[in-house]
Amino acid sequence: MLGASTLAQASTAVMVHGPAFLIPALHEQQGLSLARAGLVAAAPMVGTMLALVPWGVVTDRRGERLSLLAGLAVSVVLGALAALSGSVVLLALGLGLAGLAAASSNVASGRVVVGWFPAGRRGLAMGIRQMAQPVGVGVAAVSMAVVADRHGPYAAVWVPVVACGVAAVLVALVVLDPPRPATGSGVAHNPYRADRYLPRIHGVSVLLVVPQFVVWTFALVWLVQDRGWSPAAAGGLVAGAQVAGAVGRIGAGQLSDVVASRMRPLRWVTVAAVATMLLLGATAGLDAPVAIPLVVLATVVTVADNGLAFTAVAERAGPFWSGRALGVQNTAQFLTAAAVPPLAGLTVTSLGYPATFALAAVFPLAALAMVPVREERELS
Repeated sequence: MLGASTLAQASTAVMVHGPAFLIPALHEQQGLSLARAGLVAAAPMVGTMLALVPWGVVTDRRGERLSLLAGLAVSVVLGALAALSGSVVLLALGLGLAGLAAASSNVASGRVVVGWFPAGRRGLAMGIRQMAQPVGVGVAAVSMAVVADRHGPYAAVWVPVVACGVAAVLVALVVLDPPRPATGSGVAHNPYRADRYLPRIHGVSVLLVVPQFVVWTFALVWLVQDRGWSPAAAGGLVAGAQVAGAVGRIGAGQLSDVVASRMRPLRWVTVAAVATMLLLGATAGLDAPVAIPLVVLATVVTVADNGLAFTAVAERAGPFWSGRALGVQNTAQFLTAAAVPPLAGLTVTSLGYPATFALAAVFPLAALAMVPVREERELS
């Protein structure tokens, strides 16, 4: 169950986040500005954002297996149409619709893990599942960036199409809906009416998305444009950083199991994000060699929070509301993530990469006061 749900999430991560690595080719080969190329890259994130809550309702009512299979199959079809389009407008539209379908895995694959693992092992299991996103981004960086550079951005879209197809086959063979308690009063209980714990986690996650996607979207472009790296070399470094980020998510999840808390490690990660982004901005501005390992460290730190928040939301919402709660969680994150590439592209154009990296530290700084450590219940 864990392996299949992780692969499903990784493949849709390639579909949703991989277009960020088409930005250099769209900019240089298609003549788009960085801001317009950023809009193309953001299209699948917009589609995902719009569909997360509806997919959450489907998952709550019809089960995880159906949601995963339907979303992956439609992603394959729409991604293939985008790759064959030959038009930037149709490419963006096709990617946006593929992202809409791919949203199913963000909710359903997490529900598979939460449903099959007990609380004392859930942090580690969810950390493994959450590593799918940086691994997917790493696969996209090392493959889509190179294919786009050599064969154009349309050819590169076949990478996520194939990945989603493979994941759909594995899900069909392996995944079963996790057991859940008999329906009763839990169906009517709305966890958002009890307290502000879930909204606060949503707010923290939204703020932490900003530095994550600044680094994810522009690390490769920064290496190519400011540091003179080839797309292949830059893609290799970004891919390695994403693998390190995946390991970091596993570590954060295991730590949350050990300390029996999701929120305390979340606060520690938030502090680390502030420090790392400030240091990256300063060293990039000085053209210091240490900026290269710092961009890797920033990639690791800025993704470590996702599994912690995701697990906490599912645990508090319960089996009859977690689909919708996870949909809300991811919708808020993707709404912010979709805005980051074009807005950060404008910031890079006006102020440069170092200032953009440093300004991203403001958002985790604001998140520190919102982490609901005192409101967290004992894990059970």
